Amino acid sequence: MPVKFAFAAFLTVLFFSASSDEARADLRLCNKTDSQVGVAIGYKDKTDWVTEGWWNLASNSCETLVPGALVSRYYYIYAVDYDQFGEWGGRAFMCTREKEFTIRGIEDCVARGFERTGFFEIDTGEQSSWTVQLTEPVQQGTGGR
Repeated sequence: MPVKFAFAAFLTVLFFSASSDEARADLRLCNKTDSQVGVAIGYKDKTDWVTEGWWNLASNSCETLVPGALVSRYYYIYAVDYDQFGEWGGRAFMCTREKEFTIRGIEDCVARGFERTGFFEIDTGEQSSWTVQLTEPVQQGTGGR
């Protein structure tokens, strides 16, 4: 198993619904790791699927990916750990490319000159605001009782 995919199996993702007393309503992503990460997002707009990237987040920082009240229930995230070469991905395949991008449509990615990338799904439960936190894996078997 390549190192990239072995590491990805141990990374965790936490989702948080923002409290109702916050003034802003956004989809935010927080990088709670010690590494710099690159993030891409996928979502359905009024007419088609759209993927966008890359947001580069420094260690222990946050970024707003979708400003304002959320209009979709489901969003899709793909992230790469630039320092440890891991990734956060899933089984929802969408189009990406190495450079900054906005791509309409998720079909025929490779034929259209893009990469086919697996994103993980976020179900916001129709909340108007949501935060995703990318975290390091919890070390199992360390320490005592």
